[in-house]
Amino acid sequence: MTERETVTTAHGDTSGMLIIGAGLAGLTVAETLRAEGYTGPITLIGDEVHAPYQRPPLSKAFLLSDTTEAQLMMRPAEIMAKKSIELKLGAGVTAIDRARKQVTLSDDSTLTYDGLALCTGSRLRTLPLTGADWRGVFGLRSLDDSKGIKDALETAQNVVIIGGGFIGLEVAAVARKKGKKVTVLEAADRLMARVVAPLISQFYLDLHTANGVEVVLGAMVSELVGHDNTISAVKTKDGREFAADLALVGIGVIPNTELAEAAGLEVDGGIVVDVCGRTADPTIVSAGDCTALRMDNGSLRRLESVQNALEQGKSAAAGLLGRERPFNAAPWFWSDQYDVKLQMLGLTAGFDNVVTRGDPGAKKFSAYYFKNGNLIAIDSLNQAAEHMNGRKLFDKCISLTPEQAADTAFDLNSLLV
Repeated sequence: MTERETVTTAHGDTSGMLIIGAGLAGLTVAETLRAEGYTGPITLIGDEVHAPYQRPPLSKAFLLSDTTEAQLMMRPAEIMAKKSIELKLGAGVTAIDRARKQVTLSDDSTLTYDGLALCTGSRLRTLPLTGADWRGVFGLRSLDDSKGIKDALETAQNVVIIGGGFIGLEVAAVARKKGKKVTVLEAADRLMARVVAPLISQFYLDLHTANGVEVVLGAMVSELVGHDNTISAVKTKDGREFAADLALVGIGVIPNTELAEAAGLEVDGGIVVDVCGRTADPTIVSAGDCTALRMDNGSLRRLESVQNALEQGKSAAAGLLGRERPFNAAPWFWSDQYDVKLQMLGLTAGFDNVVTRGDPGAKKFSAYYFKNGNLIAIDSLNQAAEHMNGRKLFDKCISLTPEQAADTAFDLNSLLV
């Protein structure tokens, strides 16, 4: 089959393509199938009642009322209808029968498929303490979560953020902009320790402190305090107590792999796929937060990002059509906090050298990460052009030396000629 051939379903009884998960990855699979010429039925199943929407603004612009709920929606209903993509919302899937090519929904109804895409995403890691479900205690994953936090911020005075990762720090920035007293409790010895170098962690510690946030590092939360099932304070193991009429728990997510595992698919920290999003079952692909990509060296990599959902969704759709569209580009991410946009490229794991380029004091610089002399990642703060140059360097497999990276007089564009 060539790229330009129109794809149709077989004559007679056919079930078409089922996509479990109506987030960005699932929507991308559906729309890519249509764009690639597939004319059979496509059904997009979502467990939320909302049509596909953007998640990144939930911890930033939406909480600040800079973006409306309508603006979060990725596709109007009429566009979905025009593309003949059927939406089944508020529908959970409880089982996959690979032999029958059939899924069972939470209402015990069944749907059959010719091809199946698992875009089940991830869920919040919960705090294993009494009171985690009290009023005033929130996680942030869905639109409904964000709406609840937004409403609570109107009257809350003392906000405690449990976890100093991206989501927690973004909400902390929003809460400060709204004039709330904010405390961030981070169990590690620095902020965002899993993904950035100490110098970036220190920059964000200074940034939040300068904006009036109390940041407590090495803080092990031991107890939630409250009455009538309502939060009033958060305690740490060292005996300190922090007043809280709103507590946000941001301690990570867990990939939703249970359906795949019960169906006998390989799961290892995520649904295991190749660079085209294919599982070991030729009729099943997977994309997004729930996946673990098998790398060339045999290791597995699971990413939580817009880029991963989008590009892996395109590759998975191609996989369902029997085509090759590998996704192996360098990963990128971003975070907006106060007046600083952090754009990250590559993965910093294992770096042995990091050099800065620019002026941290002016909130405009980049950190270049090296391993054995090779560039593996770049963190850019308010340096959008430098981030884009970095993406071009990675796409073309062009490296540079630590000396070149540190020298602001060196023209990075010269490497791209």
